[in-house]
Order: sequence, then C-alpha cells, then structure tokens
Amino acid sequence: MEKITSFTIDHIKLQPGVYCSRKDNVGEQVITTFDLRMTSPNEEPVMNTAEMHTIEHLAATFLRNHKEYGEKTIYFGPMGCRTGFYLLLAGDYSSRDIVPLMVELFEFIRDFKDEVPGASAKDCGNYLDMNLGMANYLAAKYLDNVLYHIDDSRLIYPD
Repeated sequence: MEKITSFTIDHIKLQPGVYCSRKDNVGEQVITTFDLRMTSPNEEPVMNTAEMHTIEHLAATFLRNHKEYGEKTIYFGPMGCRTGFYLLLAGDYSSRDIVPLMVELFEFIRDFKDEVPGASAKDCGNYLDMNLGMANYLAAKYLDNVLYHIDDSRLIYPD
C-alpha cells in the first residue's frame, strides 16, 4: 500500500508553522487543507486532549462565524498525533494567504475567557474534557513563537 502524502513529510525536521498540506478538486471547487502545526513533532510534548478539545470548539465556532471565511470553512479539527490541527477551506489558498486569519483566530482563543461554546452535555459528547486556561496558553505560545514572526521556514514543508 502506498504511503499517503502526509506520511512523507519529514516529521524530524518539521517545526510549528502553517503549512499547505494538500489541494483537492471537488467538481470545479478547490479544497485546500492546512496543517496548523503547534508543537514540534517528536521533540516537544504533545498537547493534551482537554486543551485540544477546547481549541477545536473555539476555532470551529470562530471560523464558521467569520465574515469572510465562514462560508468557506469546511472543517477544523485535531490531528491524531496531537501536535496540531487541520483546517480545510473551500478555495485555492497558500499558507501565507491565511496567516492574517490564523493570527485573528489564535488571538481570539488566547483572549477567550467566557463559557466555551458547545461545552454542555446536550451539545458535546465529552463536554467535561476541556481546559480553557491551557488553550489560552497554547494559543499565546503559537502566536508569539510562530505566527507573529512567520517566514517561509514555517510556511513551506521542509525537504
């Protein structure tokens, strides 16, 4: 069986960043998948499920309500390895195109102090597994260490 493309990325060299993972054509529409890598794979501790779950709820809510990208947001969700998230947008985008959106998103998460949207037994299958404080912290870390000073080394997968 052939390796899928995401398993051909050298995860030893991969650093936190915003990477265009793939582009797929669905009819006449392009769907762009982004790898929002928040921790250094196999180098830093992975994120715990509680903070990832909180980031997922906040990000999905923010993105689907965004004035420009709300209708273009297909999916936002965690990577199984717990080192980041996938974002799927309808449209043909580069990593650099979405940096302003990612700054806006992660500032929202960093600064969020209210009740997490969908964090109730009625709305979520595991609503108790949330950690807003750590979600705030990880968003701030991603902004300070990656997004605010991003360059091509964090926008293009390593060779």
